Amino acid sequence: MTPSWRKPVGMLAILTLILVWCIVIVSFSNVIGGWHWIAQLVFYVVTGIVWITPLKPLLRWMETGNSR
Repeated sequence: MTPSWRKPVGMLAILTLILVWCIVIVSFSNVIGGWHWIAQLVFYVVTGIVWITPLKPLLRWMETGNSR
């Protein structure tokens, strides 16, 4: 059985997604820092969960080779 190239590529895609998502969220920190602490909490909890959404098809592609 030959090793699949999809797993290393998928891993790099996941790391890139995390890096880009962090940069985007941190770029809003000046604006968000002026919000009430509860609004900040809600924002960071939601954005902390939303980045997971594109992982399901990516992980499926890494395992099976198709994204459906």
